[in-house]
Amino acid sequence: MFTQAVKDMDSRALARHCRELAENKKAEKITILDVRKVSDVTDYYVVATGTSEPHLRAIVNEIADTLKIEHGIVPSARDGSLETAWVVLDYFDVIVHVMRSDVRDHYKLEELWGDAPRIRTRKQKAPPSNGA
Repeated sequence: MFTQAVKDMDSRALARHCRELAENKKAEKITILDVRKVSDVTDYYVVATGTSEPHLRAIVNEIADTLKIEHGIVPSARDGSLETAWVVLDYFDVIVHVMRSDVRDHYKLEELWGDAPRIRTRKQKAPPSNGA
């Protein structure tokens, strides 16, 4: 069910929005890989880590539910499960991988797509205070 909202949101904006939604649920090590020049499958991979089955569920639901409710976007496919500790949401031009850290460490998607540039967040952390 792709609506006009999808056409109005380009794939980079969708990837960034997925990262923000994952951040809402305290996902860890969120990475956006720009795979447009190294893959014909999709434009961006969003990879996020959850610490437990309930945490994975919260992250996946935040992304899937918010995109559906606010933008009318549903994944063309959903694969994996909370029990396998890896869920994939396929939004055609953006594929979201939410996994537990041991699964992420095992499959090393960032290394598999090592030639893909990372999309950095606009938020910059404040430098640590020196106590002065």
